[in-house]
Amino acid sequence: MRRLPPGPNVGTQLRARRAAKTRALRAEQEQRAAIQRKLRGPQQLALPTPDGWFAAQGQTPFPFQREIWDHVAAGRSGLLHATTGAGKTYAVWFGLLGRLLAEGRTQRGPLRLLWITPMRALSADTVRALRAPLEALGLSWEVEARTGDTDAAARARQSQRLPEVLVTTPESLSLLLTRADARALFAQLEMVVVDEWHELLGNKRGVQVQLALARLRRFAAARALTVWALSATLGNLEHAQDVLLGPGRDGVIVRGRIDKTLVADTLLPDDPGRFTWGGHLGIQMVEPVVREIAAHATTLVFTNTRSQAELWYHALLEAKPAWAGQLALHHGSLDREVRDWVELGLKEGRLKAVVATSSLDLGVDFLPVERVLQIGSAKGIARLLQRAGRSGHAPGRVSRVTLVPTHALELIEASAGRKAVVAALKDGRVEGRTAPSKPLDVLVQHLVTIALGEGFFEDDLLAEVRDTASYATLTDEEWRWALDFAGRGGESLHAYAEYQRIVRGADGRYTVPDAQIARRHRMSVGTIVSDASMVVRYANGKTLGSVEESFIARLRRGDRFLFAGKLLELVRVHEMTAIVVPAKSRSGAVPRWMGTRLPLSDELAAAMLAELEGALAGRYDTPELALTRPLIELQARWSAVPTRDQLVVEALRSREGSHLFVYPFAGRLAHMGIAALLGFRAGRARAATFSISVNDYGLELLAAEDVDWMSLWRSAATGLLAEERLLEDILASLNAGELARRRFREIARVAGLVFQGFPGQPKSMRQLQASSGLLYEVFRKYDPSNPLLSQAEREVLEQELDLGRLRGALARMRTQKVVYRRLARPTPFAFPLLVEMLREQLTTEKLADRIARMVAELEQQAALA
Repeated sequence: MRRLPPGPNVGTQLRARRAAKTRALRAEQEQRAAIQRKLRGPQQLALPTPDGWFAAQGQTPFPFQREIWDHVAAGRSGLLHATTGAGKTYAVWFGLLGRLLAEGRTQRGPLRLLWITPMRALSADTVRALRAPLEALGLSWEVEARTGDTDAAARARQSQRLPEVLVTTPESLSLLLTRADARALFAQLEMVVVDEWHELLGNKRGVQVQLALARLRRFAAARALTVWALSATLGNLEHAQDVLLGPGRDGVIVRGRIDKTLVADTLLPDDPGRFTWGGHLGIQMVEPVVREIAAHATTLVFTNTRSQAELWYHALLEAKPAWAGQLALHHGSLDREVRDWVELGLKEGRLKAVVATSSLDLGVDFLPVERVLQIGSAKGIARLLQRAGRSGHAPGRVSRVTLVPTHALELIEASAGRKAVVAALKDGRVEGRTAPSKPLDVLVQHLVTIALGEGFFEDDLLAEVRDTASYATLTDEEWRWALDFAGRGGESLHAYAEYQRIVRGADGRYTVPDAQIARRHRMSVGTIVSDASMVVRYANGKTLGSVEESFIARLRRGDRFLFAGKLLELVRVHEMTAIVVPAKSRSGAVPRWMGTRLPLSDELAAAMLAELEGALAGRYDTPELALTRPLIELQARWSAVPTRDQLVVEALRSREGSHLFVYPFAGRLAHMGIAALLGFRAGRARAATFSISVNDYGLELLAAEDVDWMSLWRSAATGLLAEERLLEDILASLNAGELARRRFREIARVAGLVFQGFPGQPKSMRQLQASSGLLYEVFRKYDPSNPLLSQAEREVLEQELDLGRLRGALARMRTQKVVYRRLARPTPFAFPLLVEMLREQLTTEKLADRIARMVAELEQQAALA
């Protein structure tokens, strides 16, 4: 077996990074000088204007950009939705610049523009883009970033004076609001821009932004604060704008339509097979992917999970050892120095390809990227558009994404996805996102944040909080509970001083009186909650990144795992650090990263079912459908094919027991809830224990004893799909207590009940679990009406089981024609579910042998049929 060549050492990487930064700075300075020389020509006779700057670049503003300039000049706020790479940044930036130039307010001064970005990786790119026109326009403004990556010197300088333009994240903005002089810092703020709004809208970070915007609006009460959000992939624009601006505020929605060519195609396997399972095409597709990368200057290879990124990076480097140093890996667990080196290499065109996760999804501008490859399905139209836009990231350039299926059903998904992308570009039909409703853990954190800043009066802050979409319906009772919980720990924790975080003074103002509580709160601000991480470090001291503690906890000394593109062997664990050495053996485990499986979206699922309906009518009108024709026809012959009007239910008896297969096409999260619900309700008619297996297309229930599923399905008394008692039955069918306990752990950390430790002294996940678990039991016993408990249950239903989609799927299933088939053998659609079930029961080696034997038997039966 060939050994992998060593990657560039850290010293070489850092020297290359410093030299590259110097070259980039010089190039930027030369570009500015060239622009200035152009402006000193005949155009210098006129005052500097946005039009003049665009003309100096040999460009003409797009109509939507001019429209934004007019709206900003008139003081209007709103949402700009435009294609990736269309020029959204300069639309809003020159709107503000044009307004201030026209009014003659161009002198140095306080903070004028606050730019909120969801990712630290975007901040450096945004800073460069915003700086570019300033010198040519005769402005000496400073543009800086303030994120978790900002060094101590820059933070100290910004503590004395903020720049005219600040690029920051939701977490860093909240930290600024903890300052006593926060009102003075933002007193002259003219505009707030929220970039990549679709990335924030549907989660608690977006709620954090809503609360911060409400505070900034209060600081700017004497004048209207201009607020704009930018997005390229949102389906529900009206809701997105309402959430941005707050209840009752009018705004404008600008759709930036420009001629943008997006090409989506599929890398077809030679033989997808008729009996496939997740990942089985992976090895077969490595060589075609290598050929695609070789044919282009720079390629981004996207995966959906960090573990998948590790596997594909390793496989590509093994297939093409000469690419060592030109092939890179990028995901959120890698060390920051490594990520910075990769990003700079992409910008400068020094890398042949980068295997990445969603860490490079968003608007980072990598002009050298010619191609995007998507390993497996993107699972959603918006995500596919977003990733496609990483290539050809400029007006007039072609964006191209190539889908690389990892199993045969993903070929159908690819065919549906390509058609859906065309429709999305034409009429904007992509997935929408909905803001969370009244997350009280975020509210409690915000109360402490504002109390820690300039403090607050109860009525004033209540009005401010209700001035957000997420808390517009906050009741007086909920508000009083949050205030009491932040002030004395509620009914259960009032005896403990550490939970008495805010105090009402004689004048009625709430403040944080304790310096230790203040320090702990500043270190815990934010709503990003993940598994505790352990640093992965070589014995010689070189840091590779961090990995979930729960993964390392499962390893023993000498175990091997794949990380940072290298096969490593665990030596020991010491103080939240995993000490490793390069592994000599080639076999190893793959990290099971947390929270990485993306569910199929409703829009893409509907598009898949439409493709299957077309196939049943004889329309195999795409290369992907033509290649999967044997699979679809065999499914129709042995059972039936799911459609939008037809629900296929299959029953099979095997040596494992009695199987039920159902294909709602509702995504894996909803399928998990539906499967648990079906098993629970079936068990009421006859006691039985069920094992569950799900994927994005269907679900499987397995019982050791025979079950007459058709009788159960048709029995009105059983009510397998009934809406009645739905919530109660779902909670009863699952280990709801344990799920809620786990969700409560995250809520407790956001609400500030659990402290993760000081720098260099982090608490282990075991300590955090113990602390949050104790609080959970205390609340259940002594404060059962605590709203955080019900919030944990609600979040389990809404986020882990996708309750809204589950309800919709059940309603649709009740109206569909049920086609019930008793099988003699697993069908092509049932086989992947069967493999998922076997994975939980067999070791990897035995599973591979079992699958090979099953496939051979089924192919033989298909040939005879």
